[in-house]
Amino acid sequence: MNHDTLQKLRKMRLPAFAKAYAEQANDPDTYSALTFDERLSLLVDAEFDTRTNNKVRRLLKGAHLPDSSAYLGGIEYLPDRNLDKDLFATLRTNEYLRKGLNVMLIGATGCGKTYVACALATNACRNEYRARYYRLSEFFGDMEAARLQGKYNDVINQLRGIPLMIFDDFLLIPTTQDEQRDLFILLRARDEAKVSTILCSQVSIAGWHERLGSGGVADTLLDRMTANGYAITIGGDVSMRKRHSRI
Repeated sequence: MNHDTLQKLRKMRLPAFAKAYAEQANDPDTYSALTFDERLSLLVDAEFDTRTNNKVRRLLKGAHLPDSSAYLGGIEYLPDRNLDKDLFATLRTNEYLRKGLNVMLIGATGCGKTYVACALATNACRNEYRARYYRLSEFFGDMEAARLQGKYNDVINQLRGIPLMIFDDFLLIPTTQDEQRDLFILLRARDEAKVSTILCSQVSIAGWHERLGSGGVADTLLDRMTANGYAITIGGDVSMRKRHSRI
């Protein structure tokens, strides 16, 4: 009977349940004091935990984060960084994702913008939200390739509904008209879908307008992003890379 049950569990794609069931069957003395409900609960927990962990691993891999080990508990609230612990406590709850709010991380090179963004993304993935990281130049490259392959609308539709997208090195250099159009189309679609975007930039928000062409597209983009988002300026006299240098 045990063999038949194990085979059925495996055919139903319940491998963790089957493994835990086999362990109970092979060691009856350990589990004899438990009630049926308690033993069943252990089996269900084994399958549920395995599926959840596998899903989190898939989400983290699919996010393409440069640092998937980053976590919110690793953020350093040094005095010169001017980070608001209360705000990050709020962000930890992922309420901003449920509301489709944006996060704009502004600061000099090396201040830790990418780490903070990755920490927010890993927190999202561990709570079973999809995320996707892009350096802005990589995004523009992918959009140009999609345009040439006739897949532009397909790619926009794939990206518009991702609960959390990160654009790093945002507006590091001025954008072309095609790039402005790509950003406008995607960010407008994401705003309409009420999903969240994190922008990491060395350029102040006031300076984004010029790098987006200083026209109507710039006005619309900035209005959409800043009206529903948190602007976080990360300070620091010494870069985080130098603080943690191995030398």
